[in-house]
Amino acid sequence: MELGLYTFADVDPNAADKGREGERRLKNLLEEIELADEVGLDVFGLGEHHRPDYAASAPAVILAAAAARTRTIRLSSAVTVLSSDDPVRVFQQFSTLDLLSGGRAEIMAGRGSFIESFPLFGYDLEDYDQLFAEKLDLLLALNERETVSWSGTMRPPLAGRGVYPRPLSGRLPIWIAVGGTPQSVARAGAYGLPLALAIIGGTPARYAPLLDLYREAARRAGHDPAGLKTSINVHGFVADTTQAAADTFYAPQAEVMDRIGRERGWGPTSRAQFDQSTGPSGHLFLGDPETVAEKIVAHHRVFRNDRFLLQMAIGPMPHDAIMRGIELYGTKVAPLVRAALAAEPATVPA
Repeated sequence: MELGLYTFADVDPNAADKGREGERRLKNLLEEIELADEVGLDVFGLGEHHRPDYAASAPAVILAAAAARTRTIRLSSAVTVLSSDDPVRVFQQFSTLDLLSGGRAEIMAGRGSFIESFPLFGYDLEDYDQLFAEKLDLLLALNERETVSWSGTMRPPLAGRGVYPRPLSGRLPIWIAVGGTPQSVARAGAYGLPLALAIIGGTPARYAPLLDLYREAARRAGHDPAGLKTSINVHGFVADTTQAAADTFYAPQAEVMDRIGRERGWGPTSRAQFDQSTGPSGHLFLGDPETVAEKIVAHHRVFRNDRFLLQMAIGPMPHDAIMRGIELYGTKVAPLVRAALAAEPATVPA
C-alpha cells in the first residue's frame, strides 16, 4: 500500500500582509514535500482552493517547484477542481509537471468541496454536474490521444487538435476524488478510474460499502476491479506520544472545522468529540507511530485500499510540528505498516 500526505496549504485568512503570509506558507510547504520524499513516503497531494484561508490556487506550479527538490515521491493534485477549469490547460500543466519530475505527476480530479471557483471563472452552479461530466470526458480523451476531436455543451469543441506536451509514459494517472456521494463513486467505477475517498467525519468503516459499490460498478462496465486502485484520504497527525499528538492537533483542527462549520451550519467542535474521533473506530488517524500504524492496518483490512493519504498540515499547525510528524510518519509509521501488510495473506478485492 502506498503511504502519503496531502494538504491545502492553509494560511491565516486574517493576516494583514497576505503576500508575506503566502510566501511563508509556500516556503514551509516545499520543505515539507522535500522531507516527505527524503523519508520515503510515496505520494504528496496538494488541493486546489480559491479562498483566503488557502494558498494553493495553482497546485501544478507549486508541485513543479517541489519536483526540482525531490527524487521519487509522486506529485498529485488533491484535488483539481475540474468543473471550473479547462481540461486542456489542466492536461498541459500536469504533463509539463510530469516531464519536470521524471514521470511522477498525477491528477486527482473532483468537483471540489467549495464553490468559490465557479463565479470566479464565470460558471453557473446550476451546471455543477454537467460541467464535471463533460470536462472529465474531455480530460480522458486528451489523456488517451495526441490529437482530439471532441464536442460538448459547456465548452467550445475541438476539431482534430493536438495537445502538448505529452506525458513521459504517454498517459497521466487520473484519479477521481469523491466525498461520499454514491453517484460519484459509481461513475468512477463505470469509467474504470482509480478512486480516492475523503473521510473527514463519522466512523470510517461505514464508508466501506461505497468501495463495494465502486467495484461492482466497475465490474458491470466491463472493468476488472482487481486492477483498479483505491485510496482513503483522512485527517490526522503523528507525534512522539499520543497525548502530544492530540494536544498539538486539536486547536488547529477545531479552528478549521469551526470556520467551515459556520459557513455550512454545523455545530462547534468540542474536545470531547475530538477525543472520541481519535479512538480505534474514529475518523482521525492520530497518535504515536505505533497507534497510527495499527489504525492504518486495521482500516486496510476493511477497505482493501491501495493508498492511504494523511492530512496533517491543517489550519495553523506549527511548521516544526508538521516536520516532526512527517519524519515519524516516514521513518516509524511506514515501516510498521509495510511490515504488517507484508505478513498478511494477499487479498484481491471481490
